[in-house]
Amino acid sequence: MQEEFDTGLVWFRRDLRVQDNAALSTALQCCRQVHCIFVFDRAILDSLPRADRRVEFIRESLVELDASLRQLAGKPQAGLIVAHGFAADVIPAMAHRLGAQAVFTAHDYEPQSIARDACVHDALAAQRLDFMTVKDHVIFEHQEVLTQGGKPYGVFTPYLRAWLARLGDNAPVQHACEPHARALAERPAALDVPVPGLEALGFATTNLQALGIRPGASGANVLLADFWKRMDHYDAWRNFPAIKGPSYLSVHLRFGTVSIRQLVGLALQRKLAGSAGAAAWLAELVWRDFYFQVLANFPHVVHSAFKPAYDRIVWGHGERAQTLFAAWCSGATGYPLVDAAMTQLNQSGYMHNRLRMVAGSFLVKHLGLDWRWGERYFAEKLNDFDLAANNGGWQWVSSSGCDAQPYFRIFNPVSQSEKFDADGKFIRRYLPQLAKLGAKQIHAPWLVRSSELASGGVVLGENYPLPVVDHAQARARTLERYAVVRKDLQASTVAAQ
Repeated sequence: MQEEFDTGLVWFRRDLRVQDNAALSTALQCCRQVHCIFVFDRAILDSLPRADRRVEFIRESLVELDASLRQLAGKPQAGLIVAHGFAADVIPAMAHRLGAQAVFTAHDYEPQSIARDACVHDALAAQRLDFMTVKDHVIFEHQEVLTQGGKPYGVFTPYLRAWLARLGDNAPVQHACEPHARALAERPAALDVPVPGLEALGFATTNLQALGIRPGASGANVLLADFWKRMDHYDAWRNFPAIKGPSYLSVHLRFGTVSIRQLVGLALQRKLAGSAGAAAWLAELVWRDFYFQVLANFPHVVHSAFKPAYDRIVWGHGERAQTLFAAWCSGATGYPLVDAAMTQLNQSGYMHNRLRMVAGSFLVKHLGLDWRWGERYFAEKLNDFDLAANNGGWQWVSSSGCDAQPYFRIFNPVSQSEKFDADGKFIRRYLPQLAKLGAKQIHAPWLVRSSELASGGVVLGENYPLPVVDHAQARARTLERYAVVRKDLQASTVAAQ
């Protein structure tokens, strides 16, 4: 690739690393000199709570990214320009100020981001500047993987087969930045300043450090090195929240402090060597691509059900619904596994994937509440919140999405607890008031004899709530609620015959 521009500006967004960075690598090859910028976009930040782990994670990752850019360039005055404002205004203005002929950034697939990028494109075009975007945080995007009929996939298993076939046995090609690092430019003196602190951005410190969450590429590398030793057991361990089974890399994938190409390459390497754990983990990484292509090809899922018939369901509403929702949010449903999961989320911003399914299903199919309520709550709380995956997961548990569980499949929270937290270790960690109950009693305290509750220090209705709903009754109400879907599906089947 030959130089096309004298000066380029790389806009970092969800790719906060120098290793295998597609936008940075492209700019370094296309430009004589390259500046780098990150914008704390007020269009996003202004709606967030003032203590938000994600903002702190980003801020700390930027400090590391700034140091990595200066080290890569070999110039102390090189590094990252950090701005705080509306990105749609800041990027064109900064490009003009730096004399850049082009702005380089990675594709973003969320509707709000697409609209923002269109504004930036138009503003740059008005200055006769180029806006060049590249694929970075997925392996295959948009319509790169299609059915034989040339349509986007709506079912995961055939998508997985097609995805793996397209990938083949070769790891994805990475985008090296080191060979052209000399093009990294020194920042103008007025912009050669440290990354602003949280207070300057209007945010407060969180418990991120206390939780042991290490931001930046260095944090991702530590987790990856640890998971590499456990990857072969992933398929056997991943469903048990009290076991160290997952990679815990989801927040790093979300903000691009690790490369998806690197992870897929490592998983593929182990899979080809016969590791069932690596094969299962690779499939989870493919789920991520799957939900991104769903969002890109079916953008109506942001506000509506993927399957339109499911928008006919009448969800709970009014004061009773709000009371149930509040109990779910605060981890006070009376079902220990659900409550422990919600407590984990509220305390740490993380929830184990098995528990996301259990807690999500409970909201929709036990409490009868709109899946969009839960989606919004997770969007506020999850450190790794990603619109595509969060929406896909919630539509899965509500049966309204791609490849979703059937509407009549209703997780029994007690059975799930007994199966995936048999000894109650996870529950005890997050619900210490139940810690003295035995392994058989802890999953359904309301069924435990009063003498055993008393010896365990549990007083139902006082230090632990009674169940807000009865499982059998809730199941019957859910099947009734979903009857409108069943009738619609039956009508569709008859019409197709």
